[in-house]
Amino acid sequence: MPKVLISDKMDPKAAEIFRARGIEVDEITGKTPDELKAIIGQYDGLAIRSATKVTKDILSAATNLKVVGRAGIGVDNVDIPAASAQGVVVMNTPFGNSITTAEHAIALMFALARQLPEADASTQAGKWEKNRFMGVELTSKTLGLIGAGNIGSIVADRARGLRMKVIAYDPFLTPERAVELGIEKVTLDDLLARADFITLHTPLTDQTRNILSRENLAKTRKGVRIINCARGGLIDEAALKDGLDSGHIGGAALDVFVTEPAKESPLFGTPGFVSTPHLGASTTEAQVNVAIQVAEQMADFLVSGGVTNALNMPSLSAEEAPKLKPYMALAEKLGSLVGQLAHDALGGIAIEVEGAAAQLNLKPISGAVLAGLMRVHSDTVNMVNAPFLAKERGLDVREVRHDREGDYHTLVRVTVDTQEGPKSVAGTLFGNAAPRLVELFGIKVEADLQGDMLYVVNEDAPGFIGRLGQTLGEAGVNIGTFHLGRRNAGGEAVLLLSVDQPVPEPLLWQLCNLPGVKKVKALRF
Repeated sequence: MPKVLISDKMDPKAAEIFRARGIEVDEITGKTPDELKAIIGQYDGLAIRSATKVTKDILSAATNLKVVGRAGIGVDNVDIPAASAQGVVVMNTPFGNSITTAEHAIALMFALARQLPEADASTQAGKWEKNRFMGVELTSKTLGLIGAGNIGSIVADRARGLRMKVIAYDPFLTPERAVELGIEKVTLDDLLARADFITLHTPLTDQTRNILSRENLAKTRKGVRIINCARGGLIDEAALKDGLDSGHIGGAALDVFVTEPAKESPLFGTPGFVSTPHLGASTTEAQVNVAIQVAEQMADFLVSGGVTNALNMPSLSAEEAPKLKPYMALAEKLGSLVGQLAHDALGGIAIEVEGAAAQLNLKPISGAVLAGLMRVHSDTVNMVNAPFLAKERGLDVREVRHDREGDYHTLVRVTVDTQEGPKSVAGTLFGNAAPRLVELFGIKVEADLQGDMLYVVNEDAPGFIGRLGQTLGEAGVNIGTFHLGRRNAGGEAVLLLSVDQPVPEPLLWQLCNLPGVKKVKALRF
């Protein structure tokens, strides 16, 4: 009989579901890391919320652990690479608290519009400052969504019910999906210039970190009100404070902070600032939903091997897995490559297979491509939920099999539709096992995609490679492998270099300024 530990306070329905499925369950909360480490070895499953930290040290003692289930979205408290290395599946419940979080964003928007916290404090202090609190109507105002996924689309629906005009910035939102939602898709700069209210609904990634930077906050219209119930780190908090003090920003409401718990902040006490202690998912209904979902998902996995919302494992049958594993590794790398190089304003994606790959189940390969592609913008995407997220954003996904014989015994090609036209990458398996890039945006380039890499587009001219190598060498960056391709002699050339450590931003700018360089991009696989 499988055995599960619930280590954080969770709705009782979770334990009921485990027991109904024949799983032994212990509810032991509040353990210190050392105490948890001492007992974790006897459990097959661990159900958590945000309090338990599943570290590498804890996992090293979890000799029987097969699955960790997070009742909620964020998995910052789980060392996913360590869990993967140990063969532990990590699951979350990305959609259990969507409505609750969306409603909290709407509530904070009302609080800002009508200065409710300040008015409440004033009135309860025995004052009657009716003329002091002059609010604004939401009707006819423009709401700018940064992120139009599951939660963002719910906010859009509620805002339209309030007769607001809704515009959205989301690279994965297609024009067709925008029409379906009744919103207008815009660029980030356009949103900043037009929005009366801005709400954020995007994960925290390298691309979204400080998306409301000091520079971008300066682009907003005077009097804008900003709400963040998504992730701390999306807004430059110091710049937000300055904007409130200057009067350029009319109000801000944060449910999340860069550092949590936020016991102190320069924003506290600032006029026009409203804060809550990460309450986005804090409703009775949401807590019940995520508890039920995580228990059902973990029970399915422990009893029948079913996998749902796993962050480090695809949905595969036992028979398909050995054949598909190398293809999925190739597919994810190709998706990650095109996602890092051509991630803005995607209209559609085509996943083509030929040769041996055309005889396999295409769904896991397609899911792996989408996971690699969308991971650039989401820290919770995986091969299981990536197709759903793509569909939710209206991304047109085309799967194509070719019976033809090509130059390679097996080939996977990924083509994305961008504003600049289609961009395509292709790869094969070396020795039927090792993923290998063979084509990049129409240029023949053979390369392994792994670790930290540099992508360089330059004019094909004598001496360039020497200058590039010298610049990297003087900065102490060692080149591991070097892959070169070009369209024609003297034309556009492409370099893919693996390096032994991440290339710092100042060095990237230095490389950009080398003669003949058109583009430089740091990649990570």
